[in-house]
Amino acid sequence: MLTAYAQLAGSMVLTGVNVGVAKTLAGALPIAMILGLRCLLAVAVLLPLSLWRDGPRLPPRGALLNLFWQALLGTVLYNAALLLGLRLTTALEGGLMLAAIPAVVALGAALLLRERLTPRGWAAALLAAGGIGAVTLARGGGDGQGGGSLAGNALVLLAVCGEAAYALLSKRLAGRMPLLAAGLWMQIFSALLLLPAWLPLAIPWPGAAGVLADPLLAGLLIFHGLTASVFSLLLWYSGLRRAPAGLAGVFMAFLPASAAVTAVLFLGEPMTTAHLAGFALMLASLLLATWPARRG
Repeated sequence: MLTAYAQLAGSMVLTGVNVGVAKTLAGALPIAMILGLRCLLAVAVLLPLSLWRDGPRLPPRGALLNLFWQALLGTVLYNAALLLGLRLTTALEGGLMLAAIPAVVALGAALLLRERLTPRGWAAALLAAGGIGAVTLARGGGDGQGGGSLAGNALVLLAVCGEAAYALLSKRLAGRMPLLAAGLWMQIFSALLLLPAWLPLAIPWPGAAGVLADPLLAGLLIFHGLTASVFSLLLWYSGLRRAPAGLAGVFMAFLPASAAVTAVLFLGEPMTTAHLAGFALMLASLLLATWPARRG
């Protein structure tokens, strides 16, 4: 069981660290190029793994349609909005905003899937709203000095909605498709959806070769592509196989924590009292939304 817990924690730590990595990449490369190269890298890794593990089987039409929408909302919308938002706001604030995902998923399930939202779910949603408010107040008047921006935080919140939609759509495929095959087709659809945006940049953009020749940026791009699209996914679902499903969500607390540590220690972003208050509210919301209910 300790191995499963380590896998779940590792998945969320990588996701949190990638907030800082994504901010660095977004400041140096076009968003479309980051996403296009990331998807191609993920396909190159997942294709042989899927063929080896699952064989060359085409998913059913209904599953392919579901994966298309997951790619559109969970890969394209989520990553495009996150990267654009991180150009305007800080990695610290972006990471804290992502902690609202479980609460937004619960609200989406209640509104779209007609699932009953428990009092604890409503409390989690209210705490998440309070955390978002605290993070917004931490902007220092919105001047971008020592804080983020309202537009940047709004884009990250849009990314949260995209990831929540992906989570709700993934419920339809739970247990119906092998993990590697589902991940592969998601990345294929994502690459195709992004093709009109990133392909024109890949050849004529004069700075592409020079920027990608930078060992740091190239390394960060490879790290981002492999960890965000492959390793985080595999670690999370490997941990889910052995850990109790209800308890697994608690490990999402590692996401905002690792994002905050990366932003403060490695990017030099300041943390204010308002940020700490937002972190506390977001963490309380996340734990309320994911902590397993008592039985009996």
